[in-house]
Amino acid sequence: MFDRDIWQEIFHTLKNNKLRTFLTGFSVGWAIFILVMLLASVNGMQNGFTSQFNDDATNSIFIRPGTTAKAYGGFEAGRRIQLKNDDYQYIKESFPKDVEYISTRYFTNTTARYKSETGNYSVQAVHPDHQIIEKTLITKGRFFNNADVVNRAKVAVIGRKVAEDLFKDEDPLGQFVEFNGLPFRVVGVFTDDGDDNAERGIYAPITTYQRIFGDTNDIHQIVLTYNPTYDLTKALEFSGKIEDLMKRRHKVAPEDQAGINVWNYAEAFDDISSFSAVLSAISIGVGFLILIAGIVGIGNIMVFTIKERTKEIGVRKALGAQPRQIINLVLLESTFITALSGFIGLGFAWIILSLIGPTINTPAFTNPNVSLSTVITATIILIVAGVLAGLIPAVKAANVKPIVALSDK
Repeated sequence: MFDRDIWQEIFHTLKNNKLRTFLTGFSVGWAIFILVMLLASVNGMQNGFTSQFNDDATNSIFIRPGTTAKAYGGFEAGRRIQLKNDDYQYIKESFPKDVEYISTRYFTNTTARYKSETGNYSVQAVHPDHQIIEKTLITKGRFFNNADVVNRAKVAVIGRKVAEDLFKDEDPLGQFVEFNGLPFRVVGVFTDDGDDNAERGIYAPITTYQRIFGDTNDIHQIVLTYNPTYDLTKALEFSGKIEDLMKRRHKVAPEDQAGINVWNYAEAFDDISSFSAVLSAISIGVGFLILIAGIVGIGNIMVFTIKERTKEIGVRKALGAQPRQIINLVLLESTFITALSGFIGLGFAWIILSLIGPTINTPAFTNPNVSLSTVITATIILIVAGVLAGLIPAVKAANVKPIVALSDK
């Protein structure tokens, strides 16, 4: 393989056929470039889809009430469903082994005031488990705890943007802020990497706000995480069971999705995984088709090259060259062209992705990239492709008879 004379012959042949060598190499390099870019694009789309769910635990279930679309159980259609604290307690106590974390949600708005600064912000009154379900990142202080809920404490965890608006450069921890005229003590500040708007929100204990609104028993949503060991089938089965029970409790028709909606993140991730798998298969298929076209091109070029060098091969065999030497010469030439051009295409794609990929960050397309395993696989494909492309021409050249070769015109 490292015979100097053989490599000199290969480089001499390539030098004398520059255009043909360039076109052959370009077809393979372009195929690898397209294959890598297609796979990177699929990964970018998958990253974009996944990033939209980064703010919540991936094993989350959301229970949202609505307005019934069908008459059922003696009630007319158009009935507004209202969740209560009892619904939260019922789920929490009925599924101790299935439910990991659970919280209610009560949504409202408030006008916040601190000294001379004011602002209007959204408030989510929740339970302490909500921090884990929502993946709320506390940068200062703490999230409120069960004692705050039991005592109906007027404490709040404010978003980073709220802290900047109201407190400027002052430390907000321990300070009192008026929410619609009622003093709340700031116990924590949170941030949200995936959503700046979320950082303009405020968290407070659910019991505190229910008391503020006339000791109401109403809640707007229930959110929970199920046992993280559950697979897709078991996760969907569990969410289906909750939906059936909640519809039965509130006299909602089983097929009425408008009355009560139970949404499981597992459904979204299953759809994303299926969609990504299809895109990956299509991209790989297209890339391989382009690669095959390049391999066929190399095969044709090698056949034509051998045809031009028929007399030369005849002289070699007449002087005692063995068939394996002829095969070795042709295979090395085709493999060299394939590997070199493929690595160039691969390197060019890698450079583009390294420079541009990290700067792309949209909801549908984020940081397109390829894994090291993909690069290694592409490299193996290159080597195998080069061998296969030159194998048939090499065997044909090795079997040519010296007398026939020398008489060829």
